[in-house]
Amino acid sequence: MTVSLSWMLPLATYMAVMSITPGPNNVMLTASGVAFGYRRTLPHLLGVSLGHSAQIGLVCLGLGSVFVRWPWLHQLLAWAGGAYLLWMAWRMLGAGGAGEAALQRPQSFWQAAGFQWINPKAWVMATSVASLFLPPDWPLLAGAAWVTLVAVVVNYPCVSVWTLFGAMLRRALTEPARLRQFNQLMAALLVGTAAMLVWR
Repeated sequence: MTVSLSWMLPLATYMAVMSITPGPNNVMLTASGVAFGYRRTLPHLLGVSLGHSAQIGLVCLGLGSVFVRWPWLHQLLAWAGGAYLLWMAWRMLGAGGAGEAALQRPQSFWQAAGFQWINPKAWVMATSVASLFLPPDWPLLAGAAWVTLVAVVVNYPCVSVWTLFGAMLRRALTEPARLRQFNQLMAALLVGTAAMLVWR
């Protein structure tokens, strides 16, 4: 059992591309960065990264087989995730002035980690990683552990970029009108994401 660059590099590249591209987590982290700054968003950020990495590990250990047995679960998760995103968008639209955050408080670690289980993009990533990158010649537990470790190491800095971007925008959005427009944009992105998830 050897860890080779030819195995880790494609996995790390896939994780980086999927983690840094726009999606529900990154939209919400950007909004939280604007509303609360990087430090207060840290539990949300850790919940996304560690929650999703744990999800990947469990799928590698066999949890993904439930989708083979019950394929309708994909659509159920899409509807549940879409409903959650619409609720978040509604909350953001209610945030108007400069003193009002897009959310009443930052998401907790457990809220963010729990969202991964109804986030269809996270499930697509987890099942793809398990099917494409789990080393077939390794013991299952060791392979799942390594894949999970790579996921954590790659995912965290990628989603941090979005939080930092939001934190930097925070200074430019002190005027109530600008903040309201930003919240409207984030809400529209969440609504669009929800629609795409359900449509798929």
